[in-house]
Amino acid sequence: MSEIFKALESYKPPKKKVHTVTINGQSVVVTLEKKLEVIRNGEDAYMWKDHETFVLKPRPKVGRQYKQLLKADKGFKFHEGDPYYPIGIEEGGFTWQQELE
Repeated sequence: MSEIFKALESYKPPKKKVHTVTINGQSVVVTLEKKLEVIRNGEDAYMWKDHETFVLKPRPKVGRQYKQLLKADKGFKFHEGDPYYPIGIEEGGFTWQQELE
């Protein structure tokens, strides 16, 4: 019977796991849910807002910009108005330009 008490006396409950993430070289202790979120998005997708909190980096706006054929001071002269057949450069011709947003 004393062996049981000795075994119970030497029993230590397991330590709770500490979850840490590293954002820009700084490690911080977080909850399990926050760690799983960081793993899903990747540690490089986060930045420090203050010295104690971190947030997702804003995603860059991805929009396609297409060049348009616009009139310019000096540009191409086209054969019968066909943009696939430039025949020279003239004053008041056309150039391919990206429209500014």
